[in-house]
Amino acid sequence: MNAIVNLSEVSVAFGGETIYDRLSLDIRDGEFLCIVGQSGCGKSTLLRVIGDLLKVDSGQVMVGGRPASDAWDSIAYVFQTPRLLPWRSAEDNVVLGQELRFGRLRSRAEMRARAEQLLDLVGLARDGSKMPAMMSGGERQRVSIARALAVDPRIILMDEPFSALDVMTRQRMRAEIVDIWRETGKTIIFVTHEVEEAIELADRIVVLSRKPTRVRALLEISADRPRNLQEPALRAMHEQLRQLIGDEPAVEK
Repeated sequence: MNAIVNLSEVSVAFGGETIYDRLSLDIRDGEFLCIVGQSGCGKSTLLRVIGDLLKVDSGQVMVGGRPASDAWDSIAYVFQTPRLLPWRSAEDNVVLGQELRFGRLRSRAEMRARAEQLLDLVGLARDGSKMPAMMSGGERQRVSIARALAVDPRIILMDEPFSALDVMTRQRMRAEIVDIWRETGKTIIFVTHEVEEAIELADRIVVLSRKPTRVRALLEISADRPRNLQEPALRAMHEQLRQLIGDEPAVEK
């Protein structure tokens, strides 16, 4: 499978601290990649680097064969919180993403038709007229996913999108995002602090080291979805990830 994102020897420092030290990583076109690591190791920062929201000090970041600075139209974000405009309905929030990305290149009718199609995809076909205040946390996050898909990205960057949801909603959203990923064929790069979530979702899991951050391990999961974390192979991977994240020796200075 071809790489859609390539980070080569990337170094980043700010505030007198080295964040990345010659970090290299290839992300495959169409894969579901999860990023894990200790708190503060730079998981969310990696999304910012890929999206060119944070410039690198050295090294190279390529997205779809282009420098990250030229590839903004290939990327969409889903954040920890939905970030919906409270005065816009669900449908109008999905339209908003298209307005900002495409302007007059799409007609109003085209944008509304696309919004309706995507709300149907995320299970909100009958809720387009709802205002955010009338929606549950899971419903609002579904709207934010529809908004991301509406701009036709090749890559969706997801920064702990289910962390603020209750346990049952989080479990349901995990199953739904896998269905959406399969339906759309997008590349998803998903930051999580939960090992279980990474194992349930990912084709591959990237384990980041402590700062200065490098790729400590890259684990591939071939088990069919939905996954039973009680299966011996997945339980063993769970323990391996726990050790990789928790038992890393401190870097000498």
